[in-house]
Amino acid sequence: MAKIVVIGGTGLIGSKVVAKLREHGHEAVAAAPSTGVDSLTGEGLSEAMAGSQVVVDVSNSPSFEENAVMEFFTTSTTNLLAAEAAAGVGHHVALTIVGTDRPQSIPYFRAKSAQEKLIRDSGIPYSLVHATQFFEFLGAIADISMDGDQTVHLPGALMQPIAAEDVATAVARTAAGAPVNGDIEIAGPEQFTMDEFVRRGLAFRNDPRHVVQDPDATYYGAHIEERTLVPVDGAQIFATRLDEWLPANPPRR
Repeated sequence: MAKIVVIGGTGLIGSKVVAKLREHGHEAVAAAPSTGVDSLTGEGLSEAMAGSQVVVDVSNSPSFEENAVMEFFTTSTTNLLAAEAAAGVGHHVALTIVGTDRPQSIPYFRAKSAQEKLIRDSGIPYSLVHATQFFEFLGAIADISMDGDQTVHLPGALMQPIAAEDVATAVARTAAGAPVNGDIEIAGPEQFTMDEFVRRGLAFRNDPRHVVQDPDATYYGAHIEERTLVPVDGAQIFATRLDEWLPANPPRR
């Protein structure tokens, strides 16, 4: 079994990936600033990489501001790849987003695209797991789309959200396999317009906010095309449906 370092291993996805890998007998290391490993500064990277065969990067920028998010992903990824090359790591797995290869003006997506290019050009065998939006983002999408106290304005663009548990399964499975030196897309089983997704979630949770479809509304500050956030043909489709996920995941207080 392999030693697999999970960067961001204490977060939403990372902690699940670590658990899944350990269940299958791998030596999974949860690497994060809280465990003494900081990909942004380089602290603890060489020690964590020693003897590892695979590195999984599911870390995320603490800020989505345009310059900050670009700085995070380019600096962190550059540090990781240098440490992996020095340690002889044979497989780099990164979690990214469906839609980074399509025309859009979302600063976060541009930063993820820059991250992906660094990985592709590194010479280290790799696998890029492109996920659709997580069910867990439902509340955050509503919060950033508020107009006044009670109205949520969202575009009618399509999305095909996925449960974080399924994302972790896909990432762990990829880490335990051979590098694909390319892209893997993953998604949930259902497509919704963005306003429908949030409306159904808020209604189930008895949230009084009113959701409207607004063609002028933006997603994280940018206008998006109808199909930017949905997977292409050949994506891996996971089974968890929104109506199954909602009862098991009440909002955090």
